[in-house]
Amino acid sequence: MSVVERILTRAVLEITQGSIVNLGIGLPTQVLHYLPDDFDAQIHSENGILGAWKQSAPENMDPFLIDSAGAYVSLREGASLFDSAVSFAIIRRARLDLTMIGAFEVDAQGNLANWKIPGKFSPGIGGAMELAQKTKRLVVLTTHTDKQGRPKILEHCRLPLTAKACTDRIISDLAVIDVTPEGLMVREKLVDISNDELQDKTEAKLMFTAEE
Repeated sequence: MSVVERILTRAVLEITQGSIVNLGIGLPTQVLHYLPDDFDAQIHSENGILGAWKQSAPENMDPFLIDSAGAYVSLREGASLFDSAVSFAIIRRARLDLTMIGAFEVDAQGNLANWKIPGKFSPGIGGAMELAQKTKRLVVLTTHTDKQGRPKILEHCRLPLTAKACTDRIISDLAVIDVTPEGLMVREKLVDISNDELQDKTEAKLMFTAEE
């Protein structure tokens, strides 16, 4: 199983039947394809969809029906389409049960940085700031380290923040980690790795349950 498959296979378990979910640009959007076809969840997209679903077969694709990431999608039965003002009203009134979002960095206080690396082009913060602040539950999907092997789970974020103290859970390719008032608690390991090895790949101090 690849790194990405490991993250997505675990992430899909966070979605409950009947929930309203936003899947952020990048890795989180792929979670949709790991849901069973008959799974009862309403996928929200900031550009004005509630009830987005998996990409249709090429011959059935609607070229005018895309999600906020520009991916072609289909619609579930009973889906709604609306303008971005209504879509953001849904976000701002905390109607979303869950948002999954990617990260450049996330830290021990649950702060999130996922929109800008200074010196590199960024299209802007988009809806990430409001999703991070207003969603009932925020789950970050990320590789545990960057391409150079440097930790992405830090004691304090160094990049410009998307939102403060917004993260509830981190799912990396190595572990499931909760942000708690006491610090970062490892709830589950996704690979055969010792506590010391996991800590070596994490800048922030980790806590482990008795089972670990």
